[in-house]
Amino acid sequence: MVKVKKEAGAEQRILEAAKKVFMQKGLAGARMQDIADEAGINKAMLHYYFRSKDKLFEVIFKEAASNLFPKMVAIISEDISLFDKIRKFTKEYLEIVIENPYLPLFVLNEINKQPVNFHAKMFGAKPPDFSLLVKQIDSEVKKGIIKPISPVHLVMNMMSMCVFPFISKPMLQIVMHMDDLQFRYLMEQRKTEIANFIIDSIKK
Repeated sequence: MVKVKKEAGAEQRILEAAKKVFMQKGLAGARMQDIADEAGINKAMLHYYFRSKDKLFEVIFKEAASNLFPKMVAIISEDISLFDKIRKFTKEYLEIVIENPYLPLFVLNEINKQPVNFHAKMFGAKPPDFSLLVKQIDSEVKKGIIKPISPVHLVMNMMSMCVFPFISKPMLQIVMHMDDLQFRYLMEQRKTEIANFIIDSIKK
């Protein structure tokens, strides 16, 4: 049996390498050798820290996504005004993704490849409850505060406007001649820009 010695910083390098490989290839397409190569270590050391690809994926997945989706669902159900809800949702979503820019592609890969497993990992046996948002929108429409809008469309609008820039980042940077610092500054602006745009589009 080959003895493997711990190496300073190896575990963090493995996690960073795994994020990159899983983002590019998804869980099914990624190989432990790919991750070892990306981390600059041999496969024996990789197995020393993480016994299997699935175990490594679980660590990455929980770190990357478990703070995002439950938090966004909690905001949707929070007892605050609809406009404040839109502002808080877009601000906090972007704050998380700005610090974890690989997350949208990472999550989209898994949603498309194994939606049932993704849902179970994020929410367990308790699905998100959007009933409060539906009632809130109906109430605001009846009061004449906002135009009629489907709750599904509202959530999709918020999500898509937050997610798209990160998915299309390489293209946007080339077309708009932006470096990483300029892109980050633009995303910081979107914390308020998206909310203002959506609110202006639905309020009477």
